[in-house]
Amino acid sequence: MAKLQKRYVCQACGSLASKWQGQCTDCGDWNTLVEDAGGVVTPFQAKHNLQSGGRAIQLTALDTDIALPDRTTTGIAELDRALGGGFVEGSATLIGGDPGIGKSTLLLQAAAKIALRGLSVAYVSGEEAADQVRLRARRLGLGNAPVQLAAATSVRDILTTLSIGAPPALLIIDSIQTMHSDLIEGAPGTVSQVRASAGELIRFAKERGTAVVLVGHVTKDGSIAGPRVLEHMVDTVLAFEGERSHQYRILRAVKNRFGGTDEIGVFAMQAEGLSEIGNPSSLFLTHRDESVTGTIVFPALEGTRPVLVEIQALTVRLASGATPRRAVVGWDSGRLAMILAVLEARCGLSFSACEVYLNVSGGYRVQDPAADLAVAAALVSALAERPVPADAIAFGEVALSGEVRPVAHGSLRCREAAKLGFGRALAPAAQADTAGLELAGFKTLGDFVDHLLGR
Repeated sequence: MAKLQKRYVCQACGSLASKWQGQCTDCGDWNTLVEDAGGVVTPFQAKHNLQSGGRAIQLTALDTDIALPDRTTTGIAELDRALGGGFVEGSATLIGGDPGIGKSTLLLQAAAKIALRGLSVAYVSGEEAADQVRLRARRLGLGNAPVQLAAATSVRDILTTLSIGAPPALLIIDSIQTMHSDLIEGAPGTVSQVRASAGELIRFAKERGTAVVLVGHVTKDGSIAGPRVLEHMVDTVLAFEGERSHQYRILRAVKNRFGGTDEIGVFAMQAEGLSEIGNPSSLFLTHRDESVTGTIVFPALEGTRPVLVEIQALTVRLASGATPRRAVVGWDSGRLAMILAVLEARCGLSFSACEVYLNVSGGYRVQDPAADLAVAAALVSALAERPVPADAIAFGEVALSGEVRPVAHGSLRCREAAKLGFGRALAPAAQADTAGLELAGFKTLGDFVDHLLGR
């Protein structure tokens, strides 16, 4: 009989090691390797015949006609947008976010709306008692919703209970890090326990047609805690973002096997729970009765939705010899350094003696490269103390050569700006359609700076 081999699993990154050591070779964390009791493996034997003992699988042609999967809409338009139209039967969804951001509140609201339509919904909490969930539902005005509640952490007990009778249409597990499988040794929250518990729940979802939602904790850097393989096991990964000091929340689809990614849903946290924001641009734009230096409106694009946000910049001149500071909130600091370098090298502007502060209003985070031209406009306006016209928006990508390049979906961005009363677009000269806005087109960043400074 072949000798059994032990393996050790890193509790931080989930990597495997054949022997225990103080430091994980993959992530560098110390004292995180734990023996995986359920991971005893037998060495591969070359004489083993892989063609015997198996069963034949059915192969189908790629062009076979199939029916689209059935979806269960939640009744919350912003959540349905992020999901691609609602929960798919038999799917597994993972939603992660910072503590207190509103994950449980959002899911409880969705569960109540689905249950009120006559569908069976089960909400299992591993962190709170059923009475605590019931009190939150009453505070949200959902106390009469026929949602089935339970407080449990044993996956075997949960699946045994749900296997009696018809399976629920929606099962919410809050949270996956508190679940425990008796098939694997180890404390709840460890890599092996999270992987095994999620695997059993996902298997139940596929076999019984129940849509399963797993709530996941996040680490300090914002990634979902536990093994990385957890994100590969589920069908959809949603990230619930936002600052607790701000009322807005953004639900972003990071992965979706049944729909598009990069779609977002926007919510506002209020006393009665999370409310939908049908027009996110009104949330991130401030009322500007007069022109202010260092500000410009940028039409960001999230999936198929344009969102108008305000880019704010501030420059402070320092005494000679002092080290200037660069602070960025809501944008990539490396891209800010690039824009500053292009402005100095190609346009003759000097920021070396200035502290530079850049902020995206409302705590919104911009990842669109089309924000380059808007950031440059805010920086030039702040440095020269010349306000950008209040009815203007700016978008375009800036190259290291100083060229201003066109971006995708320019007409969609301009159309959203026209709805809110903007009349001018500061954009690349090659931008084809501006949806009725007056186009001030530029080929180079130097031409753009000359226009802003009135040269």
